[in-house]
Amino acid sequence: MAITHYIYAAPTVIKEYLRPTSKIAAKMSPTPLWKLAATSGPYVKFAALSGAAAVILGAYGSHKQYPEDKKQDLKQVFETASRYHFVHTLAILGLPFCRAPYLAGTFLLSGIVLFCGTCYYYAFTNDKEWNKLTPVGGVCLILGWLSMCV
Repeated sequence: MAITHYIYAAPTVIKEYLRPTSKIAAKMSPTPLWKLAATSGPYVKFAALSGAAAVILGAYGSHKQYPEDKKQDLKQVFETASRYHFVHTLAILGLPFCRAPYLAGTFLLSGIVLFCGTCYYYAFTNDKEWNKLTPVGGVCLILGWLSMCV
């Protein structure tokens, strides 16, 4: 009779064992989003400044009067710089989720300055003096994306 008692009592004992005896209430106060962003390092601020610069340069470049003989070429260079600037600004927002955010941030910011900056300079001034730095900026952008995988 003792064995059958244990068999019939087992579901009740298991339920009582698995059920917590006291209620645990997790009380979480909602944290404002700006506080979470502030704890993730300087990346949100860098992205905000870079985004503002991209909008300002985009507005200036879209209203600029380009010389007629090179209008299409300069406009295309400007649009490329603006697009890359915006895309990589958004990438900076994802840096807090990386293992090596400072490395990726350094490469992305350097790439924006070297690649987009030299393209903007050429589009606005028609001066090719700094164009030799554009490929270096492109390599920095690529390394920035790859370092986000590390």
